[in-house]
Amino acid sequence: FTFFRVRKSRNIISSQKVDLEIKNQEINDSIQYAKGIQTAILPTFNTIHKHLKNSFVYYQPKDIVSGDFYWFEKVGNIILIAAADCTGHGVPGAMVSVICNSSLNKSVLEFNLTDPGLILDKTRELIIKEFEKSEEEIKDGMDIALCTIEQKNNHYELKFAGAHNPLWLVRNGVLEEYKGNRQPIGRSVRKDRFKTEIFQLEKGDSFYIFSDGYVDQFGGLKGKKYKSAPFKRYLLSINSKSMEDQKLLIAENFEKWKGNFDQLDDVCVIGVKVG
Repeated sequence: FTFFRVRKSRNIISSQKVDLEIKNQEINDSIQYAKGIQTAILPTFNTIHKHLKNSFVYYQPKDIVSGDFYWFEKVGNIILIAAADCTGHGVPGAMVSVICNSSLNKSVLEFNLTDPGLILDKTRELIIKEFEKSEEEIKDGMDIALCTIEQKNNHYELKFAGAHNPLWLVRNGVLEEYKGNRQPIGRSVRKDRFKTEIFQLEKGDSFYIFSDGYVDQFGGLKGKKYKSAPFKRYLLSINSKSMEDQKLLIAENFEKWKGNFDQLDDVCVIGVKVG
């Protein structure tokens, strides 16, 4: 009698294990399909390089799908590029990223906006409006660094607006930080208009925009966050390299710092050099 009870229990456990494996595979297949959809809304690296030859995008999601995304558009002579960080990561972050990406597209392609501050104002309006359709209060949104580049006669004009995420501009071995607005794209206590900062770029200048995943990563000998100051020093140390080499070095540096620690968040770093 005991033998049959044990055998029956084993059969039940075995059946439950098979059911669990099937469910896990179905979930994984769904997430992989979601990755395909998210990848489809991202610009290809070839498209970006076609218009910004000296540039790179280092994109390293924490999970299969990501709350971070990079965004690119060209309107006439104006090139628009952004690094965005939506609330959360994984599937929830990816769902928010699709809405935020769509709102950016609408701001530029439907409302014909090319000024970064105005684009972020309109994008915030569209995102809030989209989330207001829900019966639940949704406070999700995104942080973003958005730049436009336009060639004017013999120089390039760079415009920048940011929601929490900064712009780092490197010129003659000196890095200057421009922080943008200290408010997100979405619901927040502060709802100031986003300011646009304008720069005249010189040959050899480079700039970087990014999400916070890189500088917030735990690692090193003491398991602490990487932080902004070491990242600034590192970018200055490799600034003379080609943008392709910089991307490889930034990736290697991240993996070296992370070591055996789990990746904390999605990572997106964009670099562009003039001339």
